[in-house]
Amino acid sequence: MFTSRGCLLLVFMVMLSATLFAQAPGAEPENMFTSNGKLGVVIAVVVTLLVGLFLYLISLDRKISRLEKK
Repeated sequence: MFTSRGCLLLVFMVMLSATLFAQAPGAEPENMFTSNGKLGVVIAVVVTLLVGLFLYLISLDRKISRLEKK
C-alpha cells in the first residue's frame, strides 16, 4: 500500500526528530511540557501531523496506482 519512497521518508522523519531531542543540552522536554500544561497540545499537534501525512501518502499512492493502470 505504501511506496518504498514513503516508507523511507517516514523513517527519515523519525530519525530526525530523535536527533533533535537529543541535541537539547540540559533541557528535559518532559518537565518543560508538563510544567506548562502544554503536553496535551504537543501530542495533539504531533498526532494531527502524522495522520495528515499518512492520509496524504495513502491518497498519493492511490493516484499513482490509478495512473499505472491507465
